[in-house]
Amino acid sequence: MQVLQELYVTTTRKLRPGLTSEAARADVRDLLAWRPVSIGPLLLESAWSIEERFGLSFWDALIVAAARSASCDVLLTEDLQHESEIDGLRVLDPFRTPVP
Repeated sequence: MQVLQELYVTTTRKLRPGLTSEAARADVRDLLAWRPVSIGPLLLESAWSIEERFGLSFWDALIVAAARSASCDVLLTEDLQHESEIDGLRVLDPFRTPVP
């Protein structure tokens, strides 16, 4: 859910030209079909643990915790070290390598 929130804010407020609120909301609604992980107490505790063990920012740790909760094998992000591994989760920068 965090990434969908960031997508909405970025596409409506940061990009020039950006999307209208209606268009961005439609995109986010479409992506809800992927059943994004909601932030709850267990995910928060997991994120805090990852933050401390790996020295990540809280927001990055929350994304890692959500990906692990969803049983993902790969996390696509440009914000973490390309080709690193965090608790069995492989990190790839989608702009540096083709998606496996």
